[in-house]
Amino acid sequence: MSPREYPQRHALGDGEVVIRKMTADDAAALSEFAGQLNSHDLLFLRRDITSAEVQELWLQEIRDGVITTLFAEVEGRVVGYATLDRSRLPWSSHVGELRVLVVESQRGKGLGRILTQEIFACALGEGIEKIVARMTLDQQGAIAVFEGLGFKPEGLLKDHVQDREGERHDLLVLCHDVAEFEATLSSYGVTEALADA
Repeated sequence: MSPREYPQRHALGDGEVVIRKMTADDAAALSEFAGQLNSHDLLFLRRDITSAEVQELWLQEIRDGVITTLFAEVEGRVVGYATLDRSRLPWSSHVGELRVLVVESQRGKGLGRILTQEIFACALGEGIEKIVARMTLDQQGAIAVFEGLGFKPEGLLKDHVQDREGERHDLLVLCHDVAEFEATLSSYGVTEALADA
């Protein structure tokens, strides 16, 4: 499948959201987005994205082509992102990890689903064969979105995550076989139809 073109526009509530690719010049937008996150949002992030050093590392990974990040903008302000992080290990180079985060004020409107669908389309365009997503069991809304898109549980890691208060949480690993999904699309002629659209 050919790479998806951006920006993309989607209806969101009674307004619109613009989905665009994050670039290495988005330092200010990334910093502003990080400033909107509350302590619970930051609790289980793999990296502290409020840190200037971590933000610079993210931007460098964009420059190096290691990750693909999509920003969601409402009225010019970044309110969410989806990242596809490709494995650096040769034996799992066909695997990408997906991470999605939406600011609290925009939740419950379907933005998480839009971002997940868009980054999934990026994975198809980039030849990723399997996508992995990890989340704690209390993230029921996110789990429902991922399962609705065909992700299936492949593992549960007991007491794998420890929050800042020292409380431990189980980590759910969800996976999607992208190659199988694309083969199904191709068998029905959907891939060709999308390419001609």
